[in-house]
Amino acid sequence: MNHSRSSALRWFLVALFFSTVSAHSWIEELLVIAANGTFVGSPGYARGNVLRSPSFNDKTMTYLIPPDGQANQSLIEPTDKMCKSTQRTQNQTEGSPRLQASAGAAIALRYQENGHVTLPWNQPGKPKNRGTVYVYGTTEPKEDENFVDVHKVWNRDGTGGDRRGVLLSQQNFDDGRCYQINNGNISEYRQKAYPHVADQVMGADLWCQQDIALPSNAPSGKLYTLYWVWDWPTAPGVDPSLPNGKLEMYTTCIDVEVVDSDHSTTSSHVQAGYVKDQSLDRAAIPSEFAEIMGSGASEEAGGSPAPASSITPTPTPAPTPAPTMPPQVAISTTFLTIYQTK
Repeated sequence: MNHSRSSALRWFLVALFFSTVSAHSWIEELLVIAANGTFVGSPGYARGNVLRSPSFNDKTMTYLIPPDGQANQSLIEPTDKMCKSTQRTQNQTEGSPRLQASAGAAIALRYQENGHVTLPWNQPGKPKNRGTVYVYGTTEPKEDENFVDVHKVWNRDGTGGDRRGVLLSQQNFDDGRCYQINNGNISEYRQKAYPHVADQVMGADLWCQQDIALPSNAPSGKLYTLYWVWDWPTAPGVDPSLPNGKLEMYTTCIDVEVVDSDHSTTSSHVQAGYVKDQSLDRAAIPSEFAEIMGSGASEEAGGSPAPASSITPTPTPAPTPAPTMPPQVAISTTFLTIYQTK
């Protein structure tokens, strides 16, 4: 490794070290998935993306619904917006281009778990599957898109609400592999089961992902908008300070540039079928990839029939702790991810 790369990695890891497990999650990057399950091409980023640096603040990317400070944390206002103020227009920041993908392409949306998966006891009352993540798609986004007009309204066949969009995917937040480096028993189990060498993108952690298929009729030469939602409620009666529980949702708004298949990385000539034992750093989740390939890409970009890549969320049990490891362990993180859009 040359001096410049070594310095960059050192600064990156320093930034991770000074992060906290209270950080939340959002979509860090998107990648096209080839027919063999391998990521190909250059990554794409969310609207208004802010790249990581030693001075990074997760508030620049985190968007919470309902917002902190709202008296009733169990209520979403009709005027609450789907997108963060910096993500309401189709804008890209320097160094954070849009993903380019062809209609019907499989793509991975990658995010960090920030301890929400591997340190579940830190936040009592949360879902066992660590919440549910949704991806909605549309060719007709609105700058003032209201959250309640989309979430759990747009459906798979495109007949929900105003019919401008579809539900492309519904999955567990925990993809079954991802982890943050800490000494909790779940993290230690996954570090052994799914080893990852620290790099400049993920650091020492292994990021989570949600694998989806773009609609097969998404129009080339135009933008296709994705709304990612992490639904992360607290159940009533668990936290004494929240007798009624609370709603907690995070979103990321993204545009994908749809290109002709002849100019797409998905046209790479590789043999179809997931390659076993490939590097986890650049590979889809096998079960999610199988769901996409088995069902095929969705038929419509904003209407019926039903889009593919929807996995019914189910609780993901924690691995059995090692005999010498207590079921709950004090946090001692080597490198913590700076933020997690919950």
